Amino acid sequence: MSALVLAAVLAATPVTLEDARARSRENVQALTALLQVSSAEQDVRIARSSLLPQLRFQTGANLDYNGPQRYTDIVAVDGGFERQVIDVPESLIPSFGLSVTLQQSIYDRAVWARLSQSGAQLEAQRGEAFEQQDTSELEGIQRFYALFRSQATILVLQKNVERSEQQLERARALFQAGRVGKAEELSAQVNLGNDRIAVVSRQSQLATDQTRLAAWLAMPGAEVVEAVDPGVLNQPAAPAPALDQALETARTRRPLLMALRERLRAAELQESIARAGYLPRLTLQGTYSRGGPNADIVFTQPKLQNSVSGGVGLSWDIFNGFSTQAQARRAEYQSRVAELNLQQNERELEGSVRQAHVTLQAQITSTELAEANRKAASDALSLAEERFNAGVSSTLEVRDAQLKLTQAELTLLENRINVEIARFGLMRAMGTLAPGEAK
Repeated sequence: MSALVLAAVLAATPVTLEDARARSRENVQALTALLQVSSAEQDVRIARSSLLPQLRFQTGANLDYNGPQRYTDIVAVDGGFERQVIDVPESLIPSFGLSVTLQQSIYDRAVWARLSQSGAQLEAQRGEAFEQQDTSELEGIQRFYALFRSQATILVLQKNVERSEQQLERARALFQAGRVGKAEELSAQVNLGNDRIAVVSRQSQLATDQTRLAAWLAMPGAEVVEAVDPGVLNQPAAPAPALDQALETARTRRPLLMALRERLRAAELQESIARAGYLPRLTLQGTYSRGGPNADIVFTQPKLQNSVSGGVGLSWDIFNGFSTQAQARRAEYQSRVAELNLQQNERELEGSVRQAHVTLQAQITSTELAEANRKAASDALSLAEERFNAGVSSTLEVRDAQLKLTQAELTLLENRINVEIARFGLMRAMGTLAPGEAK
């Protein structure tokens, strides 16, 4: 390992796969979705408030000014009547009052339907939040494995550098022994230089993957992170679950379907809200009030100025220009739209599960083939090195075997990591990324 790479590794912040998964479920997108859930919870409280007693207190003071007035009136004078002009001086008339009003809804079908609808919308928002958390987690997993792939690729390239260094030493020793020409040593030296360049060139991709993972996990973008080896490279790939089982799990666990079902229920409840316009509404109201021209009388003498009223009100829209009928029809159409949307997403979900399942199986098969290729390439390199040491082959033959082994190792690495990414992709499609959550 070069000094530059070693220094970068020592200064890096280690991130495990589990850390990446947990932090991804709390990144900006996931937290935004959770805030939407909290907002929907308040909508439920608002809808419930209409069913609770409404108590209102009101107080105030008024001052009426009347300017000078003149008018005529008929008055009795000495047993008769005559019209006289009467002047009224300007006046200031104060008035004070307070009141407490209690109102309680006794029956209103629309209010109960809105409460049920807000509950359905809350559950839909929760499902969408779970869906976003799964989306964020899968993205974090992919970025983690992208970084781990870059790290592992550098290690493979460094192993190739070590093999080239050994080949250069053998070529130099054979040249000094007079068994090969100077060209073999120079060719091995050029090969070593190219392999070292390949390692250095990979640092740019490594930095890109580090930045993408750090930013997604809400870490400082300039922080150097290291993907801790999850231990998958030394383990055989587990088989994929049965497709029928994966489909059944997806139908019951996928948060998106839960959200869409609740959206459909909310749309159906909108029909109940619209049809409530055909029904009467019954309310109970009581008012206690005090009023008078003097603040002292109104606010300090409780035996005076008291007034209490109460009653039951029934309101019924007998005819409103067919507005209720139109609203009910519109709600029916929106309900049908929500139903069609659910059905389409169910079909697409089945397709995405099948695609993810096929992808996982293909990657597992590719990994098995890549492992066989790597073993064959390793045997070929050993044979080429033996022939070179015996003086019956050239550096070119060793170099060709060396490159084929390096390519086989990189292909195996790529496919083995793709197996894990595909496996998590299938889990995402099935809705089982976070098995501890109730969905």
